[in-house]
Amino acid sequence: MSSGGYGSFAYCYDKLMGEADYAARGKAVDGLIKKHGGKRGILLDLACGTGNMSEVMAKMGYDVIGTDISEEMLNIAMEKKAESGLAIQYLRQDMRRLDMFGTVDVTLCMLDSLNHLCSFEDIEETFKRVSLFSDPEGLFLFDMNTPYKHREILGNNTFVYDLDEVYCVWQNFFDISSTDCRVDISLDFFIPDEKGTYSRLSDELSETAYDSEVIVNILEKAGFTTLEILDGDSFDVPRPDSERLMFAARSKKV
Repeated sequence: MSSGGYGSFAYCYDKLMGEADYAARGKAVDGLIKKHGGKRGILLDLACGTGNMSEVMAKMGYDVIGTDISEEMLNIAMEKKAESGLAIQYLRQDMRRLDMFGTVDVTLCMLDSLNHLCSFEDIEETFKRVSLFSDPEGLFLFDMNTPYKHREILGNNTFVYDLDEVYCVWQNFFDISSTDCRVDISLDFFIPDEKGTYSRLSDELSETAYDSEVIVNILEKAGFTTLEILDGDSFDVPRPDSERLMFAARSKKV
């Protein structure tokens, strides 16, 4: 995740994302890196959340650094690191003020983390920081939810997740007259104890979707060349109803 505390969401994130196949996504990302001439060197997992992609990429042989603004998310990532024994370095940082010790070969930002940046200025600043710490010809791979998903899938809909460990009510609030394609999200988590008594936790998030042409222009201004844009779930050619897009870009630094 990218901004805000996400305390309650951090606690429930992995439970809600249980269906996400991180291994398959990591394999696809690794294939993209190879396709575009990247190497298994230093990899920055930007907005790493609870460390799922960091773990996958580290197991593939990448030297992983994970950054996130949420202390709660990073605490969970550190627990996974302690269990796996992988040499992942985690840093608490706001992606808009990214500050590395040196340059990196590949930067990842996955599962719509960039959508949590709710202004063009924030996207621009983040891309500039990534560019600053990218090796010459370093790769930047990221996905983002599409305006289609915000309008047609999230919209003003409510989703309910009834799992063994958590009951979640996910409410979306979308202003159809707005031009910024922003969805405000209200999350209520009901967590049972051993006696079957439920405790309630809540969180508030926002996501903004951007047209792909806008993202390509911001990449160019930040010093990247866009290599390709794919459907962010299938990694095939994008469709009009693609809910997520995957961008592959290369640094133009000399």
